[in-house]
Amino acid sequence: MATDTVVVQHANVESGCCKKGPGYATPLDAMSGPRESLIYVTCVYTGTGTEKPDYLATVDTDPSSPTYSKVIHRLPMPYVGDELHHSGWNACSSCFGDSSAARRFLVMPSLVSGRIYAVDTQKDPRAPSLHKFVDPKDILTKTGLAYPHTAHCLASGEIMVSCLGDKDGNAEGNGFLLLDSDFNVKGRWEKPGHSPLFGYDFWYQPRHKTMISTSWGAPAAFTKGFNLQHVSDGLYGRHLHVYSWPDGELKQTLDLGNTGLLPLEIRFLHDPDKDTGFVGCALTSNMVRFFKKPDGSWDHELSASVKPLKVQNWILPEMPGLITDFLISLDDRFLYLANWLHGDIRQYNIEDPANPRLTGQVWVGGLIRKGSKVVAEAEDGTTYQVDVPQVQGHELRGGPQMIQLSLDGKRLYVTNSLFSTWDRQFYPELVKKGGHMLQIDVDSEKGGLVINQNFFVDFGAEPDGPSLAHEMRYPGGDCTSDIWI
Repeated sequence: MATDTVVVQHANVESGCCKKGPGYATPLDAMSGPRESLIYVTCVYTGTGTEKPDYLATVDTDPSSPTYSKVIHRLPMPYVGDELHHSGWNACSSCFGDSSAARRFLVMPSLVSGRIYAVDTQKDPRAPSLHKFVDPKDILTKTGLAYPHTAHCLASGEIMVSCLGDKDGNAEGNGFLLLDSDFNVKGRWEKPGHSPLFGYDFWYQPRHKTMISTSWGAPAAFTKGFNLQHVSDGLYGRHLHVYSWPDGELKQTLDLGNTGLLPLEIRFLHDPDKDTGFVGCALTSNMVRFFKKPDGSWDHELSASVKPLKVQNWILPEMPGLITDFLISLDDRFLYLANWLHGDIRQYNIEDPANPRLTGQVWVGGLIRKGSKVVAEAEDGTTYQVDVPQVQGHELRGGPQMIQLSLDGKRLYVTNSLFSTWDRQFYPELVKKGGHMLQIDVDSEKGGLVINQNFFVDFGAEPDGPSLAHEMRYPGGDCTSDIWI
């Protein structure tokens, strides 16, 4: 649908008369930033049977706007079959001290095709435009990397992207891609011979000169759907990889054991002086806390657990919650997680990071909802299902997957697609009827979560047919993209 000809422009755009760079000086300053009025959502047709390009949707989140809770713009990619997934920025608060930098380009890796798109959100924030893309052939030739996933901006102006395998989907080929500020391939970030066992997410904490990455699995396995045997076969991960920052030397590999299978999203606390954070282990549905020890090495401990449910009429006798996403409020007071299979979102107070305390829970989908063929078994042998409310007359589909929190910590946005192949396996009606986006009102004082009935974005009603909604980003940054140095 397009040629591989790309236009090179400079990403280091002057940010007017402002003497500071993008983002905020501190996480607490960010909490006082303007309320979100727009949110960008990656939307997927890949794997749904609709032969259309994936696209970036702009959603109006301003309650005073006549188009509130509506998709106001769609930017289709030039190719079919990308599987847009996560997204990041060309610059964020890590570049706050650089007045020549600007948070202009949304960086969107395509998990299946390997293309990495740069989308200009500055010319018209309500209607972003395609700036350029990085050709996967160029990435492969120069680095051997494929299956790009998480993108983070660096204080240097470079962009770092975790890649989950080689061109054949082998985990052994995974590592970290470096792009310059004009989105040209520079090479690998990690030192030769220091690649992780598996790839997925990563987060860096410069004051502790450390980056830690997580482990999903071999693309050759997860792209075909989830097979429990593949876990036993060693095709999925359970390790954290501790690197020196910014040197790229693998210093430690932490084996999380059987309590830490499929560690996916990872976050340090936002306070750059803190030497602790969390990782969500999807298959075992545990939150694991990692921390630095007095001798400078890193360790981990089980922090919070979502107990598996005994179930009937499912593929296994026990169902994990499947923690597929979590985030931390900018003041480091609350942690939010999504249980994609069970169907609930949880809020924990983490003011004492070693002792998280459950303070809120809301059901927005899942496999044990009333009307489902799957039922949960209580300890006394009785069966039950959970009530999942309608929103604006709509039945909620799938389970909560990606989440994004407002800067002030009062609104949580939720989408419900994980990865098209897994969606089709676990929630076939989601692929047929499309995804949706919700907003949860948050009590950020005492704790508590309530669905906002005034907000519902139905991606099942899109012009080209039902699509799957995944990652969400605000034009001004958020608590899962911005890192402070």
